[in-house]
Amino acid sequence: MKFVCGVQYNGSLYKGWQKQHSIPTIQYFLEKAISEIANHSIHVICAGRTDSGVHSFGQVVHFETLAKRSLIVWFRGINALLPKDITILWIKKISKNFNARFSAIARFYRYIIFNHTLRSSFFLEYYYYVYKFLNIFKMKKVSQYLLGEHNFLNFEGSQKNFKNCTYRKIFKICIFRIKKFIIIDIVANSFLYHMVRNIVGALLLVGLSKKSEFWFKNLLYSKDSEKVYTTVPACGLYLMAVIYPDYFGIPIYFSKERFKDFFSFFY
Repeated sequence: MKFVCGVQYNGSLYKGWQKQHSIPTIQYFLEKAISEIANHSIHVICAGRTDSGVHSFGQVVHFETLAKRSLIVWFRGINALLPKDITILWIKKISKNFNARFSAIARFYRYIIFNHTLRSSFFLEYYYYVYKFLNIFKMKKVSQYLLGEHNFLNFEGSQKNFKNCTYRKIFKICIFRIKKFIIIDIVANSFLYHMVRNIVGALLLVGLSKKSEFWFKNLLYSKDSEKVYTTVPACGLYLMAVIYPDYFGIPIYFSKERFKDFFSFFY
């Protein structure tokens, strides 16, 4: 049998998703908990491997097992064995042809910036603090160049893609301010290593009026641009949702109706 589940986690204390020897990761604790309920070793596949310090509201994973348990036993049992900062939100049986990674058609990431002259002493692990005023109108304008399919080579992190495929398709990017916070939402078919954090780093230079619209366009379209922006910290980054074809019936933690305009390219 194959099962799929939604996972929420606070990534602050973990060295990312992927299991590593003697290092606390999300995958390690999740596999440990599921294996105990299944009474045999379990390997989980996720929709996207998040980096050290990155959070998730909507990670999706699948696993296969011969163990026969009711959904409520899986759900309650796994959550009882997980650390309190990792939570299974839902679990269901899924068809054999489903794959958490390869069946996904889009990933939705959010980056949160606290933008104010006075820092806050609270929740520092959940956002990136920028004390200088950010012009989000400039950021919004240049961000529209990112829409569509492009070669995002200049937004790839130091861990290069050895398949030499740096083309990705961004479906939607939205930047808005809520009081002291600036939110940057990006939906794409998939992302390169550090791609979201590098995009945000480049947008910040435009928002701070340190770089121009021409510079940003050149960064996107030129293969020879020198990286002069900073990769922003992982603490402000959230995997919000993973989108699949409707026939799989994969839930997301928020209402599609509430985000109807944001996901209009699928419906």
